[in-house]
Amino acid sequence: MNERIFFNWLLIGWFILAVVIFISLFFMVAPYGRYTRKGWGLTLNNRLGWVVMESMSPLVFAACFFFGSNVKTLTLLLFFLMWEAHYVHRSFIYPFSLQDKVKRMSVVVVVMGFFFNGVNAYLNGRYIFTFSSGYPDDWLLDPRFICGLIIFIIGFVINRRADSILRNLRKQDESDYKVTSNGLYRFISCPNYLGEILIWVGWAIATWSLAGLSFALWTIANLVPRARAHHAWYRSYFPDYPPERKALVPRLW
Repeated sequence: MNERIFFNWLLIGWFILAVVIFISLFFMVAPYGRYTRKGWGLTLNNRLGWVVMESMSPLVFAACFFFGSNVKTLTLLLFFLMWEAHYVHRSFIYPFSLQDKVKRMSVVVVVMGFFFNGVNAYLNGRYIFTFSSGYPDDWLLDPRFICGLIIFIIGFVINRRADSILRNLRKQDESDYKVTSNGLYRFISCPNYLGEILIWVGWAIATWSLAGLSFALWTIANLVPRARAHHAWYRSYFPDYPPERKALVPRLW
């Protein structure tokens, strides 16, 4: 079996697994963050765990870029910068910007995140930089790239703004949960998740690839059930939580 055949079968399996995870997460909330609970084995510092599992994405994607066989066009460079702009921040900056006290994270969760990010970065990076037919510079004028880039940027801004609002709700070393009506939090409980979904939907459109589509599907599979769980948690934890606020999509859901 050569690598291209392996890649194709892995991609097919990745789509199937995303559907399985999507259904499963409606019945079981992933045990990290506020849902951390006993029974998941060894734990480690949550900031360290976050760096370990997320750093696979920028590192593997960078390796695919530098060792890829496709001609390094301006389009490929922009794809590289789009991915790294999100994941360098997510892996090495975001964990240390958190204001709350250091918490614990299950090693099982870290291993699963490490595996997911490695496979996901491989599928996207290997396709774009080696297995695709190439992305010439005139792809930058293609409506698919332009539309995808706009959605990506909108999602990027929403995600960063939402994270900033949440971070500023707490003082250093505070751990209590709080609510806000700033920004999109006025309308939905999880604008940070909405932003991330838009980022990778935009990516799928801009790259116009099955690998990109698989990432968008995985993002939806993970974050839609979690947004639902967050919304229910907020309503139960805060008796005066705004009843008109939706979970993920303003005015709809």
